[in-house]
Amino acid sequence: MVVVLAVAVFMIVCMWKIFVKAGKPGWAAIVPIYNVIVLLEIIGRPAWWVLFLFASVIPFVGWIAALAFGIIIALDLAKSFGKDTGFGILLPLLPIVGYPMLAFGKAEYKGPSASGSKPAAKTE
Repeated sequence: MVVVLAVAVFMIVCMWKIFVKAGKPGWAAIVPIYNVIVLLEIIGRPAWWVLFLFASVIPFVGWIAALAFGIIIALDLAKSFGKDTGFGILLPLLPIVGYPMLAFGKAEYKGPSASGSKPAAKTE
């Protein structure tokens, strides 16, 4: 039980750091459902995609749909931080490795990858 709690807290810290890197409030990582909406904003997907969280309640095929959209979100998150598809596959397969690499590594937020828009250039 202690190990599960420690891993959960560590993953929350990682998501907090990822949100801050993307210019979003870190506290959003601890608010259920809202954290997914913020994550969707980071990757450039519409907020109504949060409904796919509940796809798993559909008998037989729901878990497949939820898994597919989870993979799409992970791939978009990787691309939003300038990582390739291989890294995007790492996120759902080994989240305890992938998310800390995004949070504490040198990865920089490049902008929402799914929307096709690029962030405005910084002027100084």
